[in-house]
Amino acid sequence: MDFYPSRFAREEPNRLAYVICETGEQVTYGELETRSNQWAHLFRQRGFSPEDHIVILMENNREFFEVCFGADRAGLYYTTVSTRLGADEIAYITLDCAAKGFITSAAMSEIASQVVEAASGVEHRWVLRTELAGFEKAEDLLDQLPVTPIDDEVQGSDMLYSSGTTGRPKGVKWPMPGIKPGEMTMLVELLGKLYGYSRDTRYLSPAPLYHAAPLRHSMTVLRLGGTVFVMQRFDSERALSIIEREQINCAQWVPTMFVRMLKLAPEVRLRYDVSSLQTALHAAAPCPIEIKRQMIEWWGPIIHEYYAGTENNGFCAIDTASWLAHPGSVGQAVLGELHICDEAGEEVAVGETGTVYFANGHQFSYHNDPQKTADARNAKGWSTLGDVGRVDAEGYLYLVDRKAFMIISGGVNIYPQEAENRLIEHPDVMDVAVFGVPDEEMGEAVKAVVQLRDGAAAGDALEMELIAFCKDALASFKCPRSIDFEPELPRHPTGKLYKRLLRDRYWPER
Repeated sequence: MDFYPSRFAREEPNRLAYVICETGEQVTYGELETRSNQWAHLFRQRGFSPEDHIVILMENNREFFEVCFGADRAGLYYTTVSTRLGADEIAYITLDCAAKGFITSAAMSEIASQVVEAASGVEHRWVLRTELAGFEKAEDLLDQLPVTPIDDEVQGSDMLYSSGTTGRPKGVKWPMPGIKPGEMTMLVELLGKLYGYSRDTRYLSPAPLYHAAPLRHSMTVLRLGGTVFVMQRFDSERALSIIEREQINCAQWVPTMFVRMLKLAPEVRLRYDVSSLQTALHAAAPCPIEIKRQMIEWWGPIIHEYYAGTENNGFCAIDTASWLAHPGSVGQAVLGELHICDEAGEEVAVGETGTVYFANGHQFSYHNDPQKTADARNAKGWSTLGDVGRVDAEGYLYLVDRKAFMIISGGVNIYPQEAENRLIEHPDVMDVAVFGVPDEEMGEAVKAVVQLRDGAAAGDALEMELIAFCKDALASFKCPRSIDFEPELPRHPTGKLYKRLLRDRYWPER
């Protein structure tokens, strides 16, 4: 069976492939086929060979999928870069992956100019929708190229960089599959079966396409003939209005989006009919139990959670019914075999806490970093993302926290996720981060930094109220001894918190 969008371009060229919600731009399967073919021809014309690398620095726009599918057809590694990074960080990624091509847009032209100055070795630079010194205007070149497939099509792959929440971003490199575009891939098989993606899917993607989950799920939906609705930026009320207007039946979220939707005024939140939704996915960050219960009460038993990383070394999934029977779990393994290990890499007993490993999952390496690749594996060859958790007797995984975020206070290990999950339940709290800060007596003390719904409420009285609120549910040693207030926390649009940016302020010697 042909899973590539070209099948739908042949059979239904006017079928809607995707929509950019804010601009109203619509792209058919015929148009996607044409432009992705032209990109593949451009890559070959300029001497790109399979396994060469390109960097894509663009906001969510209509050209994003065209470039990715063009690279996919030419057998390239394509690295989609966060638009929130600074020029130095983007240059680091561009140099690290040895990009032969760099593609950007009018919206990103200013920072793109800074990047290529620092990464001057990039051979080919293209810009869309504008003129930019040092770049060729992509449209002028593409319009002159054939709209038919290149003769030597071969399946490419993304090579995405971790979000760098615990250090320098790492390029996650998968082996090339060695197949023709349109043949079955691991992701099409896994995601299509799990979530029923098909030509009837109307999928809402409210997150940046440069991140693994939005990009991979959206491209899988397109490979299976569905329609993707892309938000350029998340807005709680706008997302609900799009669900109603476009009769969205599948959408993917992160827990911070749930929080923001739930904290809309009830008359706003309940104004929109979301009954078309059949599947609501969430991942990327831990979801507090009470937040998820509220979402189930609101949307019904359609909530699906999964646990995976950019590495895709393993995959756990859980539906609503199973979650209600195992609250707090992120599911059972559906890709790879789940193991919990101690510091020596040995498996611990059922129910004990340790580092989460997968065996026999998808293979990956960290580009240009054999030491990090080796550090992610134990002596048995099992791989880990660095998360801590436990598994029950039925094989359900419960995450505790990132190992790197653990606080050691007076010799006691404290995982801050518990306090974060409690504090986010407070009606005044919009976002929260908990971490360890220096303490002469205990080594580390538990600190919280909170973003409020109303910043004017910040002060000593609310600090004491929040600490007491936390202690009402948790042992006092797990709760913050002090709280600072910030207008906004450094959270990635994909839901991941750059906790190290907050923590480093309190550890100047680091």
